[in-house]
Amino acid sequence: MLTRRRFLAISAVMALPAAACAAPPLHIATGQALGAQVTLRLAHPEAPAIAARAMAEIARLEDVFSLYRPSSALMRLNVAGVLEAPPFDLLECLTLAGRVHAASGGRFDPTVQPIWSLQAETASRGRVPDVGELAAARARTGWYRLRIEAGQVRIDPGMALTLNGIAQGYIADRVTDLLRAEGLGDILIDTGEMRALGGDPRGGDWPVQLQDGRTVPLRDRALATSGTLGTTFDAAGMRGHILDPVTGNPARPVWRAVTIAAPSAALADALSTAACLMQDRADITALCDRFAETAALSLVPL
Repeated sequence: MLTRRRFLAISAVMALPAAACAAPPLHIATGQALGAQVTLRLAHPEAPAIAARAMAEIARLEDVFSLYRPSSALMRLNVAGVLEAPPFDLLECLTLAGRVHAASGGRFDPTVQPIWSLQAETASRGRVPDVGELAAARARTGWYRLRIEAGQVRIDPGMALTLNGIAQGYIADRVTDLLRAEGLGDILIDTGEMRALGGDPRGGDWPVQLQDGRTVPLRDRALATSGTLGTTFDAAGMRGHILDPVTGNPARPVWRAVTIAAPSAALADALSTAACLMQDRADITALCDRFAETAALSLVPL
């Protein structure tokens, strides 16, 4: 299964203050969400039980967003073209996706799933789609053809959605909300996108190392990184998985890594995906400026 390459990593180079010695041991729990490894870091006497609740929430959200579970809400929508009584999580995620779609001039477009399926299928046979195949796939896309109505979500026949460019971040946000509601703090959730609740329980902020080599502090904030060639369709590694919804082809490879900082991981996730379709730093900056407390933290060119 093609998944986004994960770029962010906890840095081990930042020294911890002496007070950290008195903190409970850092507990690290791992799992899976939408094909990516999940890591939860916290220091708490009941850390295993807390981690179990977080993983249960992730499993619940997999049943909303997965493209590989036939019974997920998203797959039922894609197969039937209509989903009655859609879960709140799906509606909230689609609403944010619509905002980023508009702000990015249509670059972020979850309706590209038919094109993605075509690219993956032809790549498995060692070729690229021809003009006619791309035109047919593109004809089954278009955000304007998604309709969120009272009590239902509807798409046109032949359409399909993918929320892989936003859902991992959304899952990190929901886990954060769950643990905050329980009165917890100083937790780091990494679903492929990072969301910090508080800071490092051993002292200070969470140290996160970026692809440009810098280590940045993270506290009560989110980071997401995307790269045009993080995952590719070809053996040469030049046809990336982030697709241009206008042409149907992979994004022109300009950035090795784009890291966005935002108040929520879902927003950072979607913006970093859209930014990979932009060639100019100024355009990426302008995109981030459309959202409060959001910034392009790192742009690493190829």
